[in-house]
Amino acid sequence: MTDTPHQNPADQAGATRRSVITALGGAALGAAALGFAASQATAADGGSTPRAVAGPAASCVLTPEQTEGPYYLDLETVRKDITEGKAGVPLTLRVTVVDIASCRPLPNTAVDIWHCDALGVYSGYVAGGSTPDTTFLRGVQLTDSTGVAEFTTVYPGWYVGRALHIHVKTHAGGTVSNGTYHGGHVSHTGQLYFPETYNTKVAALTPYRSNRATRTLNARDGIYRNGGSSTLLTITQAGSDLGKGVTGTVVLGVDPAATP
Repeated sequence: MTDTPHQNPADQAGATRRSVITALGGAALGAAALGFAASQATAADGGSTPRAVAGPAASCVLTPEQTEGPYYLDLETVRKDITEGKAGVPLTLRVTVVDIASCRPLPNTAVDIWHCDALGVYSGYVAGGSTPDTTFLRGVQLTDSTGVAEFTTVYPGWYVGRALHIHVKTHAGGTVSNGTYHGGHVSHTGQLYFPETYNTKVAALTPYRSNRATRTLNARDGIYRNGGSSTLLTITQAGSDLGKGVTGTVVLGVDPAATP
């Protein structure tokens, strides 16, 4: 069973303050960027050969926001490994969060992610209804002194109408107690994407090849087209066997004081 597609991006016409800034000031911000991640320029969709690219560097570019989507659960469970036994290509996800005002890493920022499993199913939802007794592929990690939050998960699958993606929020000003993040405010809401070269190869592996939903390419996903290229993950494959796992890295430039 696959989940109901996210709402049409046309319904998301109201741009947030950060997306407006990006649209109006992108050229100036781009000129001011410090060591913009090589991955943003080289990990293009549909490349003929998967390759490792140098890790992300801090950038002064404000990352565009994207829709939260219908499958968010406010669980705020702090944990690195979010797989809960779900099958799939192992994915080490490293998210670097930087302050756009200073280009400095932002430590102690909560990075909150959630995504579907190989067959396109989200935990907590069955046929569009909430069933919070399941929590797989959801979790929160605090960034370290270098602004990095790391997760152990699996490469996501897909469902009708959407390209492969991971949802992400950043939270600032909160605290952790009893394994849960409390308080603070959301400073960024967005989505992370995968190069099509890897998507195609992963789709041929078990259990992804059992997913009967039509796979939407990045270029045909209306949400991706609205700024998704800025959060295209750099994928590094450790060896020749893709099934053994990959590492995905990305830089999020945020305003920690922003409150959407």
